[in-house]
Amino acid sequence: MTSLRSGRLALFRAAAFCLALPGLLAVVGAPAYAGAVMEERKLPMRFTWIACEPNCRGWIGAVGVITGDTVKDFDEFARGRELAGATVVLDSSGGSVNDAIRMGRRWRRMGLLTTVGTTVELQTLSGLKPAVVPQAYCESMCVFLLLAGKTRFVPDQAHVRVHQIWMGDRADDPRAATYTAQDLMIVERDIGRLAKYTFDMGGTGDLLSLSLNVPPWEELHELTPDELLTTNLVTTHDVAAVLPPGKPDVPMASLTPKVVQDRFVSAIDDSKTPVASIEPVTSRPTKTAEATVPTGGAAVTPAR
Repeated sequence: MTSLRSGRLALFRAAAFCLALPGLLAVVGAPAYAGAVMEERKLPMRFTWIACEPNCRGWIGAVGVITGDTVKDFDEFARGRELAGATVVLDSSGGSVNDAIRMGRRWRRMGLLTTVGTTVELQTLSGLKPAVVPQAYCESMCVFLLLAGKTRFVPDQAHVRVHQIWMGDRADDPRAATYTAQDLMIVERDIGRLAKYTFDMGGTGDLLSLSLNVPPWEELHELTPDELLTTNLVTTHDVAAVLPPGKPDVPMASLTPKVVQDRFVSAIDDSKTPVASIEPVTSRPTKTAEATVPTGGAAVTPAR
C-alpha cells in the first residue's frame, strides 16, 4: 500500500512560517516534481520512512492506490522498524474497500497517527529541509484510512472527498451496466463491513451518509470543515499533534493541486486478498482485479 523518490520528504510547519520572505525558499524541481507526484498517485500505494532528526522523529509517506498487495507491502516496509505511534502522511485516490479496512485496522492496532499531505524537499538558506505540501487529496477509501489514525489532522489546504462504493468493473458507465443479485449482495455486504469499521474507528454515521449519497456518475463530495468535525475525521487542529514543527526556516510549500482521481470500489472476497485495484489512469474510474493486475504485484484471482 519501496521507496519514494528522494524529493518526496516532508514536515508540516505552522502557518506563521509561510510569512518567510519571497525568494528565500523554493521547491526543488517544482514543475518536474509535480508531474512525478501525479505519476505516483496512479500506482499502487507505496510507503517510505522520512527521517527528519533532530527536528522530529520522522513519519511515513503513503502515496498511491490501495490494492490487494497494500497490506503485504506495508508489512514488508514495517519489518525491522519501530513504527508504533508514528504519523502516516496520506495522498491517495482510494482503492480496494476490504484491503483499506484491513490496513486501517492494522494502523489502529499500531497506534499510528494520520494526516493528509505530500512530502517534498525544500531548498532553504541552510540547505535542503523536509516539508509537507498540504495541497494533497485523500479520496474514497483513503478517507477511511485517515479515520484509522489514533489522532487525525487535516490541513486547511487539503481535499478530503467521498462517494459511494461500486462494482469497479462497471464503473466506466455504471448506469448502462447490468447487475446480478450476487453483485448487489457484494455491495451490501461491503457497506455493512464499512459501517462496522467506521464506528469501530470512532467515525460517525455522518461519514457513511455523506459517502453513500454520492453515486459514481457524480463528482466526489468534498467535505467541508464542519463536516470534517461532524464525521469525526478531525480530532485535532494542532499540526504539532501529528507532526511537531521544527525550525521556522521551512514553511509550508505550495504546489498545483492534482486533478480529480479515481473512485473506490466494492471488493470481492477479503478472505483471499483478491480485491479491487486501480489501473494507472488519472480520470477514468477504478478497474477491478479481474481487469487489471496491480503494478509490481502478483496476479490475483478473478472475481467469482
